[in-house]
Amino acid sequence: MRFGEIPSRDAEGSILAHSVTLPGKTLKKGRVLAAADIAALTDAGVDTVIACTLGSDDVHEDKAATDLAAAATGTGLSRSAAFTGRVNLIADTDGILVYDPTQLNALNSVNEGITLAALPPYSRVAPRQMAATAKIIPFGVPAEALASALPTEPLFTVHPFRPVTLVLIQTVLDGTKSSVLDKTDRVMEQRAAALGATLAPPDRCAHSEAALADALSRAAETAPAAITVVGASAIVDRRDVIPAAIERCGGTIDHFGMPVDPGNLLLLGRIGSIPVIGAPGCVRSPKPNGYDWVMERLVAGLPVTPQSIMAMGVGGFLKEIPSRPRPRAQEDDDGQPERPRIAGLLLAAGLSRRMAPRNKLLEDLGGIPVVRRSAEILLASDLEGVVAVTGNAADRVKAALDGLDIDCIDNPLFDQGMAESVKRGLTRLPGWATGALFALGDMPTLKVDTVNRLIAGFDPTEGRSICVPVYNGQRGNPVLFARRYFAEIMDLSGDRGAKSLIAAYPDEVAEIQVDDPGVLVDLDTPEALAAIRDKFGS
Repeated sequence: MRFGEIPSRDAEGSILAHSVTLPGKTLKKGRVLAAADIAALTDAGVDTVIACTLGSDDVHEDKAATDLAAAATGTGLSRSAAFTGRVNLIADTDGILVYDPTQLNALNSVNEGITLAALPPYSRVAPRQMAATAKIIPFGVPAEALASALPTEPLFTVHPFRPVTLVLIQTVLDGTKSSVLDKTDRVMEQRAAALGATLAPPDRCAHSEAALADALSRAAETAPAAITVVGASAIVDRRDVIPAAIERCGGTIDHFGMPVDPGNLLLLGRIGSIPVIGAPGCVRSPKPNGYDWVMERLVAGLPVTPQSIMAMGVGGFLKEIPSRPRPRAQEDDDGQPERPRIAGLLLAAGLSRRMAPRNKLLEDLGGIPVVRRSAEILLASDLEGVVAVTGNAADRVKAALDGLDIDCIDNPLFDQGMAESVKRGLTRLPGWATGALFALGDMPTLKVDTVNRLIAGFDPTEGRSICVPVYNGQRGNPVLFARRYFAEIMDLSGDRGAKSLIAAYPDEVAEIQVDDPGVLVDLDTPEALAAIRDKFGS
């Protein structure tokens, strides 16, 4: 890989290292310079650029990140498309992230340009939460180094929480307040529900070895996934009431105490194969404590051993930990990092003036209408919902979309320009959408990967709140806008589409390089339609 200042005339195919502002346009960092870019640089009198040229034995950053993430991804995770050498690993389900930190450290030691970062082992994750990220630091890395870094087996897996039944027993002494017991029942029921588990009707008994042994025996007969005992008095020794009761009914004590605060006085035992947890008093509070770490693993079907408990001291000081923002991702109400949730807006209301009297959206391509092919591309992507705006020949367009998971809305002002369709569609977008991809209904050759790359490149915190595909130096469609622009879009009129905002916010525009001529294709004329029909064998 060569990096440095090179003559502009020799820079075609090189990767621009620093943005260059030209009259009427900006060539941004990371752009692969095409012939049109070289001409623009020459016309502007820019004789040299700082750029990177990959060698034959180098792997481009996006491919390297894709290969690295693919090799590391196990069950319960999916991957974003690559952008600027980054691929995020996203949790598909509620569960526990599991991996060997020794293997991760070894991978990160192969080459300084190859990095893979993750949440701590055994972190609890939720759907759409970012669990790890593969990042290639330079524009490319040696193929040999990448091959050495790739794990031979998936490094990360998410063990999902199982819909199991849990049992709670509370012991009672004279003077124990019923309000405290009732509150503990509610808190523990909420804990179970948060893990997707069910708490059986709670049991109570006297705080004595015999009474608790009887209660434990009855509970074990129901074969729950785990039994929790919350004592009226904290466990202070292996021979205390709770461990003695476990042994009295034929159980064993595996471990007492844990290096997590709060949660030090936790006891781990079992009756047969059923785990029994003597819970510390802090479980009466809903605040996180060591008990939560143990139960999360048990509900996810992971073993909890004395060794695993003794390894919880790293990061085990849980008192008064301030929440820290995670700027690389959106956050949900629980503060968990979450990938952007992008909805698609399919614009299918136009008059097809240059195709008149035919409606281009209803033209046949290999037995399928143009608009349906365009819609199927969006539905196969990482978009989390698609809204179609219809207008001209609305009934026929909706019939062409019949059976697809698309929400349709009519634009009665379709003859007043694209802006009315865009605004109409925005009114139907779900409230969770952090951005919208505006797609034309007559782009049947667009690649699904292009849509995914736009979503992967979207990151408002890093100045990428508008994402535009670029093929061979030309910007195309569709375009992704962050929610922050929706209010301004609602003020547009006529044929001023949302793309008019691109010129107003050049610093927020990310040009996403794609290998997809489909971003430049739409079917405005009979000639354009005829030129593309051979592809579909009409």
